[in-house]
Amino acid sequence: MPLTLDEARAVSDRVREHANELGATVTIAIVDAGGHLQVLDRMDGANPVSARVAPAKAAGVALFHRDGSDLMGMQQAYPAVFAQIVEVAGTPIVAGLAARLLRREGVVVGAIAIAGGTFEQDDECANVGHDSLSVTAST
Repeated sequence: MPLTLDEARAVSDRVREHANELGATVTIAIVDAGGHLQVLDRMDGANPVSARVAPAKAAGVALFHRDGSDLMGMQQAYPAVFAQIVEVAGTPIVAGLAARLLRREGVVVGAIAIAGGTFEQDDECANVGHDSLSVTAST
């Protein structure tokens, strides 16, 4: 079953709540398995560029089927190959932390990425979003 818009919105809501608890202002991007944007949630005061970075990180994770840290390793190990793949992907891709695959029963259904806070805040919020999908899907 694909990631529904209602599920994506619920995940975003949970991440926004957590970011508020941390005192962070972030942008949350959730994409479907094809890297297509489902939710873009830029909190008041979040850095404007975060609204471009988060979707590009989420799309990369979804399209490559690798979490952000793995994608960064691939980019560092094979920069020329990575650049060629990004060129033909048809969408901006950023390899960065705070980006996680979203899976249901082992199948990739999308990805979430966070930008705008500190690296630690973004990464913690990405974990909350990742972990909340199973809670959201079962309710």
